[in-house]
Order: sequence, then C-alpha cells, then structure tokens
Amino acid sequence: MSNLSIPSRFAAAAFGALAIGATAFSTPATAAPLPLFPFFLPQIEAAPPPVAAAPEEEERFELPARLRRQVVNYYTREAPGTIIIDTPNTYLYLVLGNGQAMRYGIGIGRDGFTWSGTQTITRKAEWPAWTPPPQMIARQPYLPRHMTGGPGNPLGARAMYLGGTIYRIHGTNDPSTIGTRVSSGCLRLTNEDVIDLYSRVSVGTKVIVLPMTDRRADLSRTIR
Repeated sequence: MSNLSIPSRFAAAAFGALAIGATAFSTPATAAPLPLFPFFLPQIEAAPPPVAAAPEEEERFELPARLRRQVVNYYTREAPGTIIIDTPNTYLYLVLGNGQAMRYGIGIGRDGFTWSGTQTITRKAEWPAWTPPPQMIARQPYLPRHMTGGPGNPLGARAMYLGGTIYRIHGTNDPSTIGTRVSSGCLRLTNEDVIDLYSRVSVGTKVIVLPMTDRRADLSRTIR
C-alpha cells in the first residue's frame, strides 16, 4: 500500500493529468486530438467551405457577317436621318445621304405580327422598363406584368418608341434572335447596335417600315 496520504494522491493524479495534457498540446498533430480540458479552450468556428470559382463568361455571340453593323451603298430619296426597316431582309437602314446608309441586322415580328407604315420616334429611353401590353398578356398570360430596366430585360439597353403604337425599336438580351422572326411586332437590335443607333437619332425621326410582301432585292452594297 502506498505511503501517500489521500490528499497527496489526489494532488499527484492532478499533476500527472496536467503533464499529459501539456505533452498532448505541445506535440504537433497530424489530426486534431480531442482536448483533455475543453472547458479551458476558446470556441473555434469551423472554416466556411471554399467559394466555388465563378464560371467563365459565356462566349460572346457572333452575328453572321451580313447582320453586322456596316456602312453600305443605299440609294433612296428619303432625307438623311430617316430610318427604313427592310422587313423581308431583316435590315434597318439609317440613311446617311450621298447614296449611303448605316445598315444594322434586326429581328422582326413572327408570322402574323409584321406590320408596315410610317411612324416617328416619339420617345427614347435608356435601359427601359417593360410593361407588356394587354394584347400580349392575353396571348401569353405567364408574362410578368412589369419588369424594371436592366440587363435581363427583354427590351435591352435602349428603346425608341414609335408614334402612339405598342411598337418599339429596342435592344435585346438574346442576340441570337437577330435575323429571325420571333417578336410580337417590335424591331430588335443587339444592345451594342441599339446604343449606336440611339446616339444617332432623335425624337421626331421618321421611320418607314416596309411590308413583308415587298420582296424587292436588297439593293445595298457594303462599302469596303
């Protein structure tokens, strides 16, 4: 039997535990050991999971050569500054004068939604909000009743409103639709092109929309 008194044995046991704890904390560990005295250690929160790297931006959509903005030879009696919509060929011409025009590729109305006539630009807006007209809501009830302007808005970066109609010349957040017939009658350009056109025209600009049945050959020629 040990000669240590009971208090001495308790003191020796406590000292031994402290020594073991000190050894455990001083030894480099390959895995985190369970602490012997957790009530003496500060609470340490687990590190958050690493943030996933943002995916690379989608490759920019490249328009076919014929639909890219370009100066072309274009003969018309209309005054410089006039916009002519060549509906059959999905082009918008901004008459420059001297037999030239700036030509833009556009998207037009789908079957049954093309129109023709002469209008004027009555309002211009940057990053316009979109409120689908009642006629569109009736056909597509799932559409939002209102969308604030921004990159996700179908009207894109700019809009030019035509007379008192529901139609606009506007941008798009889907450039792959340029050269196609998908809209409800509005005329769309890429955001880059609509910003360029917007900077060149003003309220009061004359807009001539040719009918789809006007199958005249494209008389414009690119200036190289």
